[in-house]
Amino acid sequence: MTKRTKDMMDEETRNVLAALQQNAKGNIATIAKECHMSKAKCSRTIRHLEKTQKIWGYTAIVDERDLLYNKFILLLKRSRDKLVEINLDDVVAKEFKQLYEPLGVRIESTYYLQGDYDWVVVITAPDLWRAKKFSHILFDHFPMFDKNVNIMEVLFTRRAHYIVNPDQSKLRELLSLV
Repeated sequence: MTKRTKDMMDEETRNVLAALQQNAKGNIATIAKECHMSKAKCSRTIRHLEKTQKIWGYTAIVDERDLLYNKFILLLKRSRDKLVEINLDDVVAKEFKQLYEPLGVRIESTYYLQGDYDWVVVITAPDLWRAKKFSHILFDHFPMFDKNVNIMEVLFTRRAHYIVNPDQSKLRELLSLV
């Protein structure tokens, strides 16, 4: 296979991924047409991406406030103490989940970083008190984190997962308060 053919396939795959990110609910015919592919090839590409876990799943984007939740971003630094050996599976383990679920907290995303912070945890919770309580549970369960955490509340989501929030009036209202 020539490099050109391989690059073309990569570009086609990127096009399919981009189309799915914009509308994962779109039907194969629409996605194929947008990507200038046949429906069969588009379908094969999507199945391959799912099988190789390049696509982890599909989700709906909702306004958490409509569900009476707030979104919080926790910025965490690793402690300077000697790193305690942990099993990374503990982060998503049922036992750990049972500690914070009664608070109404849900973990949306986690990211391991390079920079001033080592981890970002994005959660939804009914209020700031529960987000802070979650951070204490996190520290108790994972002693590798410095106890000083920055918790920020998201006031408005302008864009999530490549999708622009359709209700810009809330952002205008927030900005007029400043």
